[in-house]
Amino acid sequence: MVTGDEFPQDRVAEAQEDGVGQAELEQVKAERDQLLDRLARLQAEFDNARKREMRERADSRDYTISSTVEPFLGVMDNFQLALRADGTVEQLRSGVELILKQMEEALRGLNVQPVETVGAQFDPRIHEALGSIETKEFPDHQVLEEIRRGYKIREKLLRPALVRIAENPDQVSD
Repeated sequence: MVTGDEFPQDRVAEAQEDGVGQAELEQVKAERDQLLDRLARLQAEFDNARKREMRERADSRDYTISSTVEPFLGVMDNFQLALRADGTVEQLRSGVELILKQMEEALRGLNVQPVETVGAQFDPRIHEALGSIETKEFPDHQVLEEIRRGYKIREKLLRPALVRIAENPDQVSD
């Protein structure tokens, strides 16, 4: 930071050497004081703008998180209800299937879509092959089984699908 003593020393020295009057020296000192005051105000404005930007960024992050989490709160409520329910295994299974549908709907609301798997041709950009199954019934490298679902948000892959693919010895792969 520039202090009042450092800033215009060269100008003050010049004014004294040239025999310039006291009035001009006072004018230079006043100019110095104005510039220092302006500098202090600009530094305070910059600090306030930085703090405001940090606050706005935190608020934006909190809003994004809350709007993302909100659809899943109902899913959690339904899981808790399912855990307290005294029903048959079939009723519990039916309830969990409904909760899964609710979860998928919440993901769709966030533009998260499952990666196409079973029946599709293996694509290393969206699939991760965990193994292969030798078969003559299906084309080589066709996805036969989904082990773990993959997801993408719009066109960006969030995680690849883990799959098993067909290995057809009658077909020559490139």
